[in-house]
Amino acid sequence: MIRAGRVPIFPPVLARLKGLLLGGPKNLLDPRIHHNLALVAMLAWIGLGADGLSSSSYGPEEAFLNLGGHVHLALYLMVATVVTVFLISASYSQIIELFPTGGGGYLVGTKLLGPAAGIVSGSALVIDYVLTIAISTAAGVEAIFSFLPPELQPLKLPTELLMVTLLTGLNLRGVKESILVLTPIFLTFMLTHIPLILYGVLRHSNALPTLMVDTVADTHAAIAELGMLGVAAVFLRAFSMGGGTYTGIEAVSNSTDILREPRVQTGKRTMLYMATSLSFTAGGILLCYLLNGVQRQPGRTLNASLWDILTSGWTVGGFPIGPLVVAITLISEGALLFVAVQTGFTAGPRTLAAMAVDEWVPKRMAHLSERLVTQNGVIAMGLAATAVLIYTTGQVKILIVMYSINVFMTFTLSQLGMVRHWWQMRAEGGHWRRRMIVAMTGTSVTATVLLITSVIKFREGGWVTLIATGVLVGFCYMVRTHYRRVRKMLRSLDEVLGNLPLSEHGAPAELATEGPTAIVLVESYSGLGIHTLLSIIRMFPRHYKNFVFCAVGLVDSGQFKGTKDVEALEAKVRADLEKFVELAQRMGVYAEYRYILGTDLISELETMSLDVTREFRRCVVFAGQLVFQKENLFTRSLHHETAFSVQRRLQFRGVQVVILPIRVWDHIQVA
Repeated sequence: MIRAGRVPIFPPVLARLKGLLLGGPKNLLDPRIHHNLALVAMLAWIGLGADGLSSSSYGPEEAFLNLGGHVHLALYLMVATVVTVFLISASYSQIIELFPTGGGGYLVGTKLLGPAAGIVSGSALVIDYVLTIAISTAAGVEAIFSFLPPELQPLKLPTELLMVTLLTGLNLRGVKESILVLTPIFLTFMLTHIPLILYGVLRHSNALPTLMVDTVADTHAAIAELGMLGVAAVFLRAFSMGGGTYTGIEAVSNSTDILREPRVQTGKRTMLYMATSLSFTAGGILLCYLLNGVQRQPGRTLNASLWDILTSGWTVGGFPIGPLVVAITLISEGALLFVAVQTGFTAGPRTLAAMAVDEWVPKRMAHLSERLVTQNGVIAMGLAATAVLIYTTGQVKILIVMYSINVFMTFTLSQLGMVRHWWQMRAEGGHWRRRMIVAMTGTSVTATVLLITSVIKFREGGWVTLIATGVLVGFCYMVRTHYRRVRKMLRSLDEVLGNLPLSEHGAPAELATEGPTAIVLVESYSGLGIHTLLSIIRMFPRHYKNFVFCAVGLVDSGQFKGTKDVEALEAKVRADLEKFVELAQRMGVYAEYRYILGTDLISELETMSLDVTREFRRCVVFAGQLVFQKENLFTRSLHHETAFSVQRRLQFRGVQVVILPIRVWDHIQVA
């Protein structure tokens, strides 16, 4: 039996408020649900590419400022930036082609370099997406506060925390809904920045022919003063410190599962949009800094100073419009940074979900809400970003360092995995050599940036992100060790109870209309469910005449990839329940089953149990629950404690629930 809806568990007022804030539930059984929720390339560019595009608000500035007095190197820096953007994009287009179901750097590291590299890459990605939310919010608020009175500066951090809270709530409504809300901001950014960048370059068109000549002359002078190695060191430092420019390029490969079919083509098109727009804005802004002699001003970003210079003297009918244009441009810049937060809230939870499926993080991180959003992941990312903002007091300089280290760690591992893949594929011919050269070049560039940034900025925040990533990796190993230990215990239970030597009991028992009835909550046909059934019969011999087995086909991010996956899940749930019914009938009792496909395990079990109590007389609900010898916060965070949650809800509704413990001993070791 399948139900698309559920009995509301919230009071009417709270239910209406929840619907207003988060929207109504999605119908899993709608055959067009995936098509309706999937993103076309344009929307994916906005939702996933805004992170890369928005980095032009702070990445080029960091790179330019680290040139010091050698601003002539900005021309080389511009060329290097454009080339690097397309190089990394080309490498990640290969990853999209090889791993079209998503997972990005985590899946690449796991499949091509091994689980250890995979979990390091995945952990770095998760930290990176937390920092994406933090830095995009902080930089966005800073851009807006650049033209506000100085006395309002103390309000920056509270404003940042408020924005993270609002964006967390917006993303709980759904990816597509949140992107549609933020699309006008993205378009405003493009309509203000593209004309200003073109104007900033073309107004110096007379100087462009001699720009290269002057740059070469200045470079020779710098080499005579500092030496070749000295100039190279200045350039590499500036290039590395501007590494934040390239962050966000990897986001598409992590989230291809939300793209419109055909996913590979949509992903590659999105990458092209992203690379073109980012190279134009980042490279164009660096060139504008150089041509227009932009210098640092206290309390203002370089972009704010640049837009002031470009719009100085602009009038319409004698009315100065320069300040208005600057204000709109900076607001759109700050607002786009808020759109860039979407990357963290979109790709971050999906990375956590992929890790949860492999049991590196709590399994609940893969669960979907009724809006088909990885709700637990969204909330976790929002809380973590809030903590980071409080720790750094929203200082963009510190956040950029923390940000760049992790994203380049993932870049390097992902591209190294692709180098190994193409080397292994060389025997099959094709274009493996060209693709491997792209991956090798990308690996060299990103590894260089990672090394320089980590060394130079280790004391300025780099150590924090390295320690945070290491702690997360350690936590992941603890989680997986625990799940493996429990799985070993359950496997031994399956071996003992999976093939009980029961003889045929003759004709199946008939329904006893007057009961009593045992409602047995099960998950799959395994030792855990069989243990629960046997415990009922042992504790209450010949008492319960009817048995109703209830299960929820829990649709999480692992199953929600297409209609066929949901149908396969339904078939498995039904097959498992039929085995329970057959086992109960062989024991001489009447049995049938119920099931629901849904995303909220507790609510669906509550709804189903209440429905069954209306059909049968004298019902008692039974559920098995793992009980650990040493219960603590860690074990509780990794297991649903579903039985206790259902018991609280049903007993409040007047339904009796009995929990049957299944003990897990601490002495069991992992093989």
